[in-house]
Amino acid sequence: MQSRGDGARSTNIIPFVSDDGWLTRERPALICFSHLRWDFVYQRPQHLLSRFAKTQPVFYFEEPIPTDGAEAFLERRMTKDGVCVLVPRLPAVGDHATADAQQRRLLDAFMAEQRFDAFMLWYYTPMSLAFSSHLQPSLLVYDCMDELSAFRGAPPQLVERERELMSRADVVFTGGYSLYEAKRRVHVNAHAFPSSVDVGHFRAARADQDEPQDQRGIAHPRLGFYGVLDERFDIDLVADLAAQRPDWQIVLVGPIVKIDPATLPRAANIHYLGSKSYEQLPAYLGGWDVALMPFALNESTRFISPTKTPEYLAGGKPVVSTPIMDVVRTYGHTDLVHIASNAAEFVTEIDAALQDAKDSNAVRTKADAILGEMSWDKTWEGMRDAINRAHRARVLDASKETAAAPVTRLDAKASRAGKASATPRYDYLIVGAGFAGAVLAERLAAGSNKRVLVVDKRPHIAGNAYDHYNEDGLLVHKYGPHIFHTNSDKVVDYLSRFTEWHPYEHRVLAQVDEQLVPMPINLTTLSRLYGREFTADEAQAFLAARAEKVDTVKTSEDVVVSQIGRELYEKFFQGYTRKQWGLDPSELDKSVAARVPTRTSIDDRYFTDTFQNMPLHGYTKMFENMLNHPNITVMTSTDFQDLEGEVQYDKLIYTGPIDEFFKHRFGKLPYRSLRFEHTTLPVEQFQQVGTVNYPAEATPYTRITEYKHLTGQQHAKTSLTYEYPMAEGDPYYPVPRPENQELYRRYQALADATPDVVFVGRLACYRYYNMDQVVAQALSTYQQLQQEDAARQAAVATAPAAVNDDEAVYARP
Repeated sequence: MQSRGDGARSTNIIPFVSDDGWLTRERPALICFSHLRWDFVYQRPQHLLSRFAKTQPVFYFEEPIPTDGAEAFLERRMTKDGVCVLVPRLPAVGDHATADAQQRRLLDAFMAEQRFDAFMLWYYTPMSLAFSSHLQPSLLVYDCMDELSAFRGAPPQLVERERELMSRADVVFTGGYSLYEAKRRVHVNAHAFPSSVDVGHFRAARADQDEPQDQRGIAHPRLGFYGVLDERFDIDLVADLAAQRPDWQIVLVGPIVKIDPATLPRAANIHYLGSKSYEQLPAYLGGWDVALMPFALNESTRFISPTKTPEYLAGGKPVVSTPIMDVVRTYGHTDLVHIASNAAEFVTEIDAALQDAKDSNAVRTKADAILGEMSWDKTWEGMRDAINRAHRARVLDASKETAAAPVTRLDAKASRAGKASATPRYDYLIVGAGFAGAVLAERLAAGSNKRVLVVDKRPHIAGNAYDHYNEDGLLVHKYGPHIFHTNSDKVVDYLSRFTEWHPYEHRVLAQVDEQLVPMPINLTTLSRLYGREFTADEAQAFLAARAEKVDTVKTSEDVVVSQIGRELYEKFFQGYTRKQWGLDPSELDKSVAARVPTRTSIDDRYFTDTFQNMPLHGYTKMFENMLNHPNITVMTSTDFQDLEGEVQYDKLIYTGPIDEFFKHRFGKLPYRSLRFEHTTLPVEQFQQVGTVNYPAEATPYTRITEYKHLTGQQHAKTSLTYEYPMAEGDPYYPVPRPENQELYRRYQALADATPDVVFVGRLACYRYYNMDQVVAQALSTYQQLQQEDAARQAAVATAPAAVNDDEAVYARP
């Protein structure tokens, strides 16, 4: 197990909670509130709750149905899967408030009757809060299948109810990645669980079987769709497709909901077969040549992640779909799921799919490779794990309220409070346990035999490089990706004392013009963007022809447009820079753009340093080894200013913000900050490379990092970090503008006049240093301190003695 790396001296005392899982141990009842009828269409709720019903009681509370009687009652029935379906039967009433009050009475009577020892609430619709918000569950889950507020006829209160549900939920699941990206902004414990597939059930479509009677007489080629025909169904697209290819037969299976049946397209080659049971679907699917997903592109489909895609593939059918975002990002790279935007493109892609279908064995082999180990069982298991973690977190949070106050001081302080010992004394107090502070602490302790106290405000060591194993056992970087690279043998030799290395060369793709291309710009980038191959000479001439003449290069915009022209500048740099810095590149110093070169080769490495490796066991473990010395004491969760009078030291090394040290005497130095959103997905790999940049201003984050690329870790899941630049928050990037440098120089003058304090590191020097540069600076600072110490000792040795009756006292310089 990975060590916490946050210092045993700064711990919270909380009771241990067993890891065997709340769901297994307590078997709480699961009460689900849903807007979907259990017997309507067999989909996500049925798959998941049937699996939960194997291990605990499950109750499925549907929306009410009118009754002719005068009294409300709760209709109950048990499904074959062991789920108890509860249907409120209400007398006809004229307003929602009365209906909500009646449902609350029925629900309260049911809860009083059951007397559950523990129960969890599971919501598919936020509207059910109207009659259930008073319940006090052990855990609350919101499984957000769709963006319900975008559906036709959505209640006006739905948005506000969802906001309330989000505030109450312990964990949020989403039915797709696009929906997840929207919901994770409003809930810290959101997880993407795209709807899966019962592969065995739909694989039956591959076998020879009797055709259903109502499909048997339809000619081939057959293009099929099953599902609800509602506002998500592109009526015009299907009508145009039928008109363009009257020899193709379009088979539509499913109920018609929320749209007028009279508006559906009618033609001799369009066949409406009505609603079918879940058990019947493979028989219909087996008789099609190509499966269709003709979804309209509107608000109701913006976040959908159709279950049909994997079901069609499990049945061994090639698919043609409109460009639904989750379909494109999950299956668009495959040659079995064809993407088309209009009827003409559908004709072209269906032709290609019909060619695919001629080799059914090849289609099935490719489909199986795409589906991999996808299953509802794995989705359910992933949800169980997330629920158990959420419950554990809830128990721990509750226990903290009654636990003893956190220990955030040296043991010596507690002793001193009891008058058991004197104030401890150190040669050096180092503020900050990042690279600068840790390197200096190790060198002073091991190289000069100094007693060192290291303090850090954060509850861990390693500064921004801090990494840890998350709840799923994935090694992640808390403060965004830290990629180690250097040309300094001295730095490598030093750090190699504390870590082994894992080879890693960082590669970055940028999403530009709806495709992913290498960044920095290279020959491959240009070839993909402009649809032709380039030699190095051709690329150089191509860029030179687009470059703009700039008399004096002062800003980041000047740097880029003078090298590659305005088109590529706008595609790759302008939007990204505006997001990252909150300023246009024309307002930033040229040094910002100088960090990212343009290459006329196929080298797609982000860095070209001679040494590119990652600490084998992570940065935190490397820092632990570095600080593991008897002369070093570490205190985390501690502000050094709070130590006044509690410890004594001869010299202070400060690695924090220089303006903060001087209490912002001249005003705050401007920084850009970042907000990190971390998520774990139930897939082995999410993207092709470690980091994907998103230069477009329409995308709120700047990049997504997938850590398994960096660490080389093998795991069934993967962890990502989304980065959102912020104006406020922890200081990360000094804003490179002339007025800011002038302000820093005023603080630097104060620092120069403070001889007993050494300012070192990014924040103390108001400069963006790479990690290796900080290490090199710290090693250089240590050499200077050694020289100063040697000079002091020499001065003491040659100074005249002053003698008194007790002892010889040597003058100090």
